[in-house]
Amino acid sequence: MARLVLIRHGQSVWNAENRFTGWTDVELSEKGEKEAAEAGEQLADFAFDIIHTSALVRAQRTAVIIMQHNRASGKIPTREDQRLNERHYGALQGLNKAETSEKHGAEQVHIWRRSFDVAPPEGESLEMTAARTIPYFTDEILNDLKSGKNVLCAAHGNSLRSIVMHIENQSPDEIVKLEIPTGVPRIYEYDSGKFQRIN
Repeated sequence: MARLVLIRHGQSVWNAENRFTGWTDVELSEKGEKEAAEAGEQLADFAFDIIHTSALVRAQRTAVIIMQHNRASGKIPTREDQRLNERHYGALQGLNKAETSEKHGAEQVHIWRRSFDVAPPEGESLEMTAARTIPYFTDEILNDLKSGKNVLCAAHGNSLRSIVMHIENQSPDEIVKLEIPTGVPRIYEYDSGKFQRIN
């Protein structure tokens, strides 16, 4: 039996400023560093064999802080891949969400943020994000789990949402309603091709 821990990075400086972040490479906020440290304490006795993160520093930094608190693992390999990056918000990246709602209307912004198959201008829908995250999950992370490795995957709200949709067999309508909070581990056991969430 292997374990998979999914974690959304701690709060970023643009999360704190209520901005669309997407692929913009921003740092963790002070609160985000604290969230990652708290997750690290919660996971301190988990023996990890490998880490998967996105190509963005906020996810990588979250993984580093978590492992600084880990008592059960030695130095372990980390794979960084942009297929685990956050959904690309295109022309909205860097914009304040409240101001964008005033400009385009709250309903339109809600559609861009929470529909499955509607992309923001020049950006990705959740469906498009899933088209890169799920193959990465099945080709890389799932293979590690099948070989008995315990995996930490530090990524983003939408990239993790699409992975959760896959492993929990959720529908597009269900997954767009799922909120994945920053810095909170989501833990699964994997055995004989099946995932069981344990927290």
